[in-house]
Amino acid sequence: MKQAFVALGSNLENPVEQVQKALIALSHLPQTRLVKQSSLYRTAPIDCVDAAPDFINAVAEIETELSPQVLLDTLHEIENVAGRERPYINAPRVLDCDLLLYENVVLNTVKLTLPHPRMHTRGFVLLPLFEIAPHLILPNHGKIAPLITPELSLGISRFS
Repeated sequence: MKQAFVALGSNLENPVEQVQKALIALSHLPQTRLVKQSSLYRTAPIDCVDAAPDFINAVAEIETELSPQVLLDTLHEIENVAGRERPYINAPRVLDCDLLLYENVVLNTVKLTLPHPRMHTRGFVLLPLFEIAPHLILPNHGKIAPLITPELSLGISRFS
């Protein structure tokens, strides 16, 4: 089994429920086990063109035998079942599932970059990731704690 971390987020159609349903879906993936899940975090939207509702975010640790690409495809299926649409970049969304890390795999393809290229700059990823894996070392960035700056934490609060 390979260790992987998945970020979840929603700001449409009952975001708390959407993230909770996604966590349940992760726990039912074939050849996969949900190991840990963070608390839910309320996050003010960033990089949104229009005024958008706050996001609910979480991070899950899983163990899986699925390959990184198959896991990504499966995460996209979970998004699609939830009703995810992609009308434009950074649009409000029913559900977003991002593969952050997959073991120590470094990958850069058209569809998938591992580790996730922007996770070290996103408080809504770092805070829940730190909650469940405080000793994790991010490739090319080191330990999580020093990355969590006041600027990255701005607009983020634990929801549950």
